[in-house]
Amino acid sequence: MDEHEEQGRPHITLSMIVRNEENRYLRQALETHRPWIDRAVIIDDGSTDGTVALCRELLDGIPLVLVENAASRFADEVSLRKQQWEETVATEPEWILNLDADEILTRDFGAVRDLLLSGHEDAIYFRLFDMWSETHYREDEFWQAHAYYRPFLVRYHPGMSYEWKETPQHCGRFPLTIQHWSYGCHAPRVKHYGWAREEDRIRKYNRYQALDPEARYGWKEQYESILDQAPRLLLWSEIGEGE
Repeated sequence: MDEHEEQGRPHITLSMIVRNEENRYLRQALETHRPWIDRAVIIDDGSTDGTVALCRELLDGIPLVLVENAASRFADEVSLRKQQWEETVATEPEWILNLDADEILTRDFGAVRDLLLSGHEDAIYFRLFDMWSETHYREDEFWQAHAYYRPFLVRYHPGMSYEWKETPQHCGRFPLTIQHWSYGCHAPRVKHYGWAREEDRIRKYNRYQALDPEARYGWKEQYESILDQAPRLLLWSEIGEGE
């Protein structure tokens, strides 16, 4: 029996989009999540570095579907997210854990994994913390994602019709349909490192200015705050609220 096919264990498929992640947080993310997953479906969105090889290396021994886009489709994010969803559900998953390559679920998830997935809830919600460094997260009027719970893990229902938020940016990682499902808010947290390095903040600021210059799909003031020189930061605690 494969190490990830334990009898009676709820089955998790990790679903992820990656692009040029070799020297960012992909290794940390996949090494953290590997013990909890049974399969992975990864869309490589036009990487020009060693991301694909790293995915294969780190997920060796786990069934992997790895789709390589010749060119990035992120400018129309909803089409990319639909591709991710369609490739994932084609594997007939039980549970789908949808995380980006710079999002890392806290290790306490391992202790409650099977309990959470054995209940009647169809969606599992966690809080996401926007890390502004390796040790601190941002909290102010524009950055308070961690004040809310959002879905990262859903039970797949085959045969259901799924509808999306049809916007080219900020369309959501899951179809809108799941908002009507039963859900639970739980203690494990998601550390989002997408803003943790200054070069990443500059890159993402420039990307939003190019793809959404009028902030039609986002929040203009938040876009403008990305490059703040002295934002309010709070120390991350591994042993704190929720753990």
